[in-house]
Amino acid sequence: MTDTATTRTIIGLIGNVISFLLFLSPVPTFVKIIKEKAVKDFKSDPYVATLLNCAMWIFYGLPLITHNNTLVVTINGIGFVIECIYVAIFFIFSPGKKKTRIIVELVIEVIFMAIVILITVFAFHTSKTRAMFVGILCIIFNICMYSSPLTVMRMVIKTKSVKYMPFYLSLANFTNGLIWLIYGLLDFDINLVLPNGLGALSGLIQLILYGIYYRSTKWDDDDNDVRGDRSEVELPSSA
Repeated sequence: MTDTATTRTIIGLIGNVISFLLFLSPVPTFVKIIKEKAVKDFKSDPYVATLLNCAMWIFYGLPLITHNNTLVVTINGIGFVIECIYVAIFFIFSPGKKKTRIIVELVIEVIFMAIVILITVFAFHTSKTRAMFVGILCIIFNICMYSSPLTVMRMVIKTKSVKYMPFYLSLANFTNGLIWLIYGLLDFDINLVLPNGLGALSGLIQLILYGIYYRSTKWDDDDNDVRGDRSEVELPSSA
């Protein structure tokens, strides 16, 4: 039991490091936004969505819901702070209409989280039922967020080019999903196993596509704007 717990802790720490690096992957996009003092065609939706996703996983990892998931709380807590910074930067450099949309989305998320917390606390009275309720919601959010990489994979197949699907980012996503899958399996938490299993599978498919279409990719074509959008469609973390 102790050996399993120690192994799980080590795996979780590795997962924290990888997830942290993934949370930082959009930094070049925001450096560009700050330099140009405009968001242009970049969208805030992925970052606002990830903010809610992190909040849900933080809530799931609390002792009120589950036990022995401190490392899930730590990385999603860090991710929550990072996403808040991203959204704040986006808000500062957005025009009026985009600012209004961000505010509306954040208000909706706060109301949603409040409802989830109230239902969890007052409608469910055991850790098992609370974990099932919050876990199902977390799984749904993760599955929805995996629709973004699917868009990129479809573009790769259509264009027979992996130019806008960076190898190391795909590798990091595969590794991230695999690490958290193992973390979930060691204590068999289905709510961690299912979404991260899908994350690992998504990353693996990206790597396979990279191997298939690498030779047919025309690397000399210059399209920096599309490359810049790449970080917006990548899931920062699956934990």
